[in-house]
Order: sequence, then structure tokens, then C-alpha cells
Amino acid sequence: MIFFMPEDQLFGRFQAIHERIRRRFSQIEKGIYGHYGIFPQQDRWRGSLRPSNIHVPKGGTMKRTVFFLFVLSFWLSLALATKAQEPKNYKLLDIETYMEIESVGNPDISPDGKNILFTRTWVDKINDRSNSNIWIVDVEGKRVRELTSGNWRDSSPVWSPDGKKIAFISDRDGTSQIHIMWLDTREVAQLTHLENQPASLVWSPDGKSLAFTMFISDENPILSIKLPRKPKGAKWAEPAVIIDRLSWRSDGRGPLPKGNSHIFVIDAEMGGTPRQITSGDYSYGDPNWSGDGQKIYFTAIRKPEPEYQNGDSEIYSVDLKTLDVKALTDRKGPDRGPRISPDGKWIAYTGYNDKNYTSHLEDIYLMDPNGANKKLLAGNLPNSPSDIIWAADGSGVYYLMAERGESNLYFISLDGKIKKITEGVQYLTGTSISKTGQVAAVLSTFHRPGYLVTFNLLKPSGIKTLADVNDDVLAGIKLGEVEELRFKSADGWDIQGWLIKPAEFDASKKYPLLLWIHGGPWAMYTVGFNWEWQNFAANGYAVLYTNPRGSTGYGQDFVNGIQYSYPGKDYDDLMAGVDAAIAKGFIDKDNLFVCGGSGGGVLTAWIVGHTNRFRAAVSMRPVINWHSFVGTTDGHMWYRQFKKYPWEDPGEYALRSPLNYVANVTTPTMVMTGEADLRTPIGQSEEYYRALKMLKKDTLLVRMPEEYHGWRRPSHRLTQQLYLMAWFEKYRLKEAPAEKK
Repeated sequence: MIFFMPEDQLFGRFQAIHERIRRRFSQIEKGIYGHYGIFPQQDRWRGSLRPSNIHVPKGGTMKRTVFFLFVLSFWLSLALATKAQEPKNYKLLDIETYMEIESVGNPDISPDGKNILFTRTWVDKINDRSNSNIWIVDVEGKRVRELTSGNWRDSSPVWSPDGKKIAFISDRDGTSQIHIMWLDTREVAQLTHLENQPASLVWSPDGKSLAFTMFISDENPILSIKLPRKPKGAKWAEPAVIIDRLSWRSDGRGPLPKGNSHIFVIDAEMGGTPRQITSGDYSYGDPNWSGDGQKIYFTAIRKPEPEYQNGDSEIYSVDLKTLDVKALTDRKGPDRGPRISPDGKWIAYTGYNDKNYTSHLEDIYLMDPNGANKKLLAGNLPNSPSDIIWAADGSGVYYLMAERGESNLYFISLDGKIKKITEGVQYLTGTSISKTGQVAAVLSTFHRPGYLVTFNLLKPSGIKTLADVNDDVLAGIKLGEVEELRFKSADGWDIQGWLIKPAEFDASKKYPLLLWIHGGPWAMYTVGFNWEWQNFAANGYAVLYTNPRGSTGYGQDFVNGIQYSYPGKDYDDLMAGVDAAIAKGFIDKDNLFVCGGSGGGVLTAWIVGHTNRFRAAVSMRPVINWHSFVGTTDGHMWYRQFKKYPWEDPGEYALRSPLNYVANVTTPTMVMTGEADLRTPIGQSEEYYRALKMLKKDTLLVRMPEEYHGWRRPSHRLTQQLYLMAWFEKYRLKEAPAEKK
């Protein structure tokens, strides 16, 4: 009956029979050869039939049996060889696909729920950067159109309240400015000519104005000096930069001029000079209009020495006529993200009571527009909620919750009852909800990069795909299957992870394993698509990614698992994950590799200082020496991750620094960092590399030119992948060559 099986099953059965015959020959080999005087060449038979080397005497049951086994094995070997030579009906995810992958984002559904704006981002291969344009599609998916085009970045599209025009930000003239498009004619007008980049566009309820935020430099001199007059034609050096702030630079932006972000309002029809509605030596964000358009609510730290407030922001309102500012919250702990109910009776916002945790998860709160009647609406959540949107009838709010690798939409009523709206092993982002209950969002799964979807709140299971910009790129490509892992750490904590099998997985083979560690460390790996991991799967690797303690998505207690102890027991979680993967039976325990970036780079360097079980490692953008890091990174909040300052207890910093364990390293370890990195400055990587070289360890330092903490250039992101692959392949134990007969 085996010849009526599907082809793949049939040849699987052939392989199994062939293996049993090989084992049977191994068992009877000595007896047959010794009894009949059959002597093969010096090396013994290893499954490749060579009849010319074998003499089979005539007569006897044993002789006929042996001859039958030889003949059957010959035909099975021939069949398997023929199968192996057949052309594949699929492709693998190669490096050529990387720059073809696009993304969709910023979905915004029209007020009538019939059309959706979104951005489409693509790689400009000539200029080595990502650009984006704005598209529109109806909720039936029948007509998708490009609204803007050009080799620039159009972003943040938002509908006007009447649905007749859109506002967006574009750098088409070389600087980022606010633009308006009338949808009936597709005419575009540039509303602003700003010196700095605008952000956070919000329409007024009547559609006549736009609010936005923008950075304003403080031109007041910190300490005045006067140089002698410069001779005509002289070329003097750039002037000195004077700093008097706690933080004076930002990764991705570089050195920061002195100043603050303020809120502005501009006429949405004619543009002109924006009106600044906030003032003082404070930064403001997240503007939101009141229902009558008379006030704007926002988030700020309007307190003495705001830099020293540890992010303790409050929610305020500003009267647009008088510019009077009123504080609505005042507790110890940040409050932010005000969202006004449709009837104007409530403000929903997020925040937490500061308990001096190294990382806090946020809750959802309510208060009235004057700041009274505050109450906790949803607390003790698995993660901080995002994308908070009021129901059209004001009965509660919708929000996204990222938990246990997934992200789905939830609803909480005003009386605190929570209902999960969407279900599935999926990752939902960027939700936009119309008054009609129609939803736009971006969805990603293990095998599909983010794609635009829509569904109605009355039938959330009816998710409809509207735009999948990568369907053509991934067509015919075989990806690695993904399996969820649940396992216990050394101290009994429950840990979750996922294991990607090689794309051409064969259960009879063993495969190298790559452990990939996320950064943060307060972050969460998800069930969304990841090109890098699938590319390794295409090259014969199994890829393990987990959420060790400290990760978000599992509640505050799980986050607190690394309180004042990072790195620490998260190392045990990662090793338990490797053990769980090996227990699956197809991992080659002698071919284990590890890498990670940022917080993952920290843990990678920590791992090689505490175990030698990995063949090779790559630590990307790591922290190596906490003592020097907290004073040189772009923010000052990392001091809070320790009980004392480094000058008070340097031992605490040394104990948690990978540099302290560099003498233990035997694993070949590559270090990779951007030369302009301000988050984990390149000095951290250089210090580790120098220590490894001083000890004559096997190492390399890879410096990415002009790159911050995350690579901006697509070619550099691809370069990272290629260096990872080259380093691991260099130390990968290859299968021993078959012995010749």
C-alpha cells in the first residue's frame, strides 16, 4: 500500500526501509562475511551498495536473503537519489529578498469608516535609505491607490473631521513640513516653513486648525565670551559647545541644542505662522483637543528641575484664549496620553504609582475634564496598554495589549469590565477605529510581515486583508516552521519561547542552534515575522528566541525578576531555553551559537563569561562596563538600575559587568557596534574587544560607520546579517565526510 501514499510520505517510507536494511546489514555483516569468505575493501560498508565488491555464493536461504536485501537496497538507493535530483518546487529566503521587503504603517480610517490611509515604506537602493509614500484603500479592498509619490518620506497621515482632506508630514523639499491634500482634486499645499521638524499632528474638532509639537532652541548664552575680531577671510575652528544640562545628546539625533518641545496651532486652510500656546523651560507632548475646541490637553513636567524628576510627568490643560495652564494630575509617578471621551465627560489616560521599580508597567485611569474623580480603570495588566481609543458611545475604551508574544485588541467598560475583542496567534499594531465600528490595523504573524487589515467590532473574527505588500516577495519561498516552547527555569519560573526549524527540516538530521536574545531588557519578542531569523532557517539553522524574566508581557512581577540584578537569573532562563530546544531531538548540541543586540548584547557577553557551551557568539551594541556606561550613555535614567551610585558602591557595578568575567571567555566572540552609537557608546565595545585581545581570545571588532544604536542604512542592516552568518559558519562543526570504500 505504500505506493499509493503521497510522494513525500512515500519517499519518507523508502528512507526508513533503507535505514532498517542498513542496520540489518550491520548486524549480520560479520557472520555473513566470516562464513562465506566475502571480504570487502578495508573500510567497511557504509550504506552505499557496491555489488562489484561482493561475491554471493549459490544456494542457501541465508544467501538468497542477503541477495534480496542487496537488490532491494540498491533500488531504494536509486529511488532516493532520483528524488534528491528532482528540481525543488520552492525557493529559500536568500539575502536578495532583504531590500525587497516593504512595510505598511500609520493606518488611519476615515470618519465614515469607508476608506483607510496608510504609509508604504520601501528601500531606496540607490541612496541606501528607507522612503515612504501615502496610499488609500477602501474597506472592501476593491480599490487601492497611491496618494503621494516620490523619492522622499511622507508620513503621519490624518483625516480631517469631515473626511474631505488629509494632513501629513513630508520632507519632499529637503526639510520636514506639514502638508494638506484635498482628496477630491489631489492638490497638495505646504502649510509650514519650519526650522525644526513637526510631530504629533491633531485636527481641531471643527477641522479649521491643526495642533502639533516642535522643538524650539534656547538661544540665551550660558556663559558669554568675546573673541577678538576675526581677520578678513580667516577660517577659524568651529566654536566650542557649552553644556549645562543633565542629558545633552540623543541616540539617532546626535548632540542636542538647548531647548524644549512646545505645542503650536496653525490654520489648516492657509497655513502661515504657527501660534505657540505653551511656554517656559519645559517640554510638552501628546496634544489632544477638547470636544468644543476651546482647550488642548497635553503631557509635561512643569516642575522645578524637570530633568531630575525621573520622568514624573503630569496631564495639563491650556485655555486657547487666555493660555492659562491647569494641572489635572499631581501624584508621584507619570501620567500621560490624555484621551477625551466623545461626550467630553471623561479623560482616559495611562500612568502608574512610582514604586521605585527599575521598570514599571502602566495602568489605565479615568478623571473628569477638571482633574477630579480620578479612578483606576484597569490595573495589574500583563503589559502597558497602547493605542487607547474611546468607543463612539463613550461606554469605555479600546486598547491594544501585547502579552505572551501576541498583541490583540481589548475593550474595558466604564465599570471596569474587560473583554478581549480579537483572538489568535498574531501581533496587531496601529489600530484606528471609526465611529461606525470599523477598524484598521496592521497585522503580522510568524510567516507574514505586517499587512493592512480591517474588521468590524461587531464581527472581529472577520479580519480582511486589504494590502499585503510582501506577498509577491515571499511567493514560493519556503519558511521555517515555528513551535512554541514552554519550559521551567532553574528556580521553577515559567518561561516562554519559540523555536524556528530549518526551512528544509528533516527529522532524521541534527541542526545547529542559534539563540537570539532581545534587548531592552524590558521588551518582548513576538509572534511577528522576522526576516533575520528566517534567513538563518533558510541556511540550515534552528533559531531559538525567548522572553526571559525582565521581559514585558507577563506582568509586573515578571518584569521585577531582574530588579537590581541584571544580568542575573535571566541567564538561567536562557540556558533552560537552550536545554528545552535540545530536548526536541533535532538540535546538534555541539553546534550552539548565540547573539543579541543592546540588552541582548549584554547577555551575550555575560553568557560567554559564564559558560563554554557555545561554538561562537556575537555581542552587538553591548554594555560591558556598567561603571562607565551610566555616565556616558545618552540618558541619565540608568543610574536607577542600581541601589547606589558607582562612586558609592563600585563593586555593585563590577559584579554585573561582563568585563568582570572576560578572563573566563573561551568562546570565539565578535563585537559589533555603530561608531555613532550614543545609547551604548562604542567605547563599551572597544573596551571588551581590547580585553579579549589582551588575553589572546578569538575575537573581531566590527564598526558600522556613521551608525547610531540601531542601523539606519539598509545596507548596514544586511551587513550585520552577513557578518553573523560568516562568524558562525567559521566555527560551525561540519558533518564528518562519509568514509570511502
